[in-house]
Amino acid sequence: MRVLTLSTLFPDASRPNFGVFVERQARGLAEYPGVDLRVVAPLGMPPWPLSRHPHYRALAALPVHETWRGLDVTRPRFTTLPATAGRFHAAALTRTLRPVLDRLRETFAFDVIDASFFFPDGPAAVALGRRYGVPVSIKARGADIHHWGRASATAAQVRRAGQGADGLLAVSAAMRDDMIALGLPADRIRVHHTGVDLDHFAPGDRDSLKRELGVDGALIVSVGALIPRKGHDIVIEALPSLPGVTLAIAGEGPERHRLRQLSDQRSLGGRVRLLGSVAHAELPRWLAAADLSALASSSEGLANAWIESLACSTPIVIPDAGGAREVVTDASAGRIVSRTPDAFAEAIRVLLADPPGASDTRRHAERFTWTANTAALHDHLSGLIARHR
Repeated sequence: MRVLTLSTLFPDASRPNFGVFVERQARGLAEYPGVDLRVVAPLGMPPWPLSRHPHYRALAALPVHETWRGLDVTRPRFTTLPATAGRFHAAALTRTLRPVLDRLRETFAFDVIDASFFFPDGPAAVALGRRYGVPVSIKARGADIHHWGRASATAAQVRRAGQGADGLLAVSAAMRDDMIALGLPADRIRVHHTGVDLDHFAPGDRDSLKRELGVDGALIVSVGALIPRKGHDIVIEALPSLPGVTLAIAGEGPERHRLRQLSDQRSLGGRVRLLGSVAHAELPRWLAAADLSALASSSEGLANAWIESLACSTPIVIPDAGGAREVVTDASAGRIVSRTPDAFAEAIRVLLADPPGASDTRRHAERFTWTANTAALHDHLSGLIARHR
């Protein structure tokens, strides 16, 4: 089986944490017996002079083709026009990919296109699948449906792509319901849970890890980009009623200055640590040191950070967003609460006073393995190829 994985959500040297779960999924499939896989990871670039911004200069400096952590990766550039709400992204991506894939097919006649993010990847994948006469699968992860699937400029494109794809994947049953509500065909949607490396994300000696990290007392960890949707401000607002508790936020983004200001306004001093972008390999240390993790997202598919925390025997406090109820199935996994500072503070207080057993918490992560993820993806794609033929 020859698989073309198409994903604008994929790590690179300038953004090593960006889409690491997509990379891990692709790597698992590439290692599966009988699979030959190539990755096309397009980079959206604005026109000059915006392309001179340091962020885009770093992307422009990346190689067009490389071997990335054992995967054959091509990184074509496509033009993204600012102030257009993404309305032209998919068309620009499709135009860029036609000559790239025409050349690729001369040496790699892929049997299926596996689009690992819904927009702009999905519409481009469907158009290119028709061009080459191969089936297309599109996976929905979160913002690709909750934002692009509802925004006026792009919703119709997302809907048409979902209706035109041969198969669809959803990271949770809740995401599947959201896709159906948008008008995507229910009979083509398969729930495909993420995986977690249970050897890497594992419990540790909490007290020793806290000493290494310079933390005294209870520790809460939040993992997620510093953007409004992640709700880091809600967890910060919960902290004044939790004396002696430290909050460490692993992530970077445009909200950094506002979150620091909020922390200062609440006189929290050093009790809020903005860690910046933490390498994925370093996350287990923070999660295993934490007494619990808290993430107040307004929307999610099924957050990898939830599963990684549970794998470290660290319970979670989260709102009823996305696949929350598929993960927190009893109190040993944590709490699902209202998206308010008071609700988060109360749940945190209860869990700190009476924490669940470590093995009971970790049990909730043990069904989310990369082995299961890979086997399900192989079965899904091979089925699309067989039906297409």
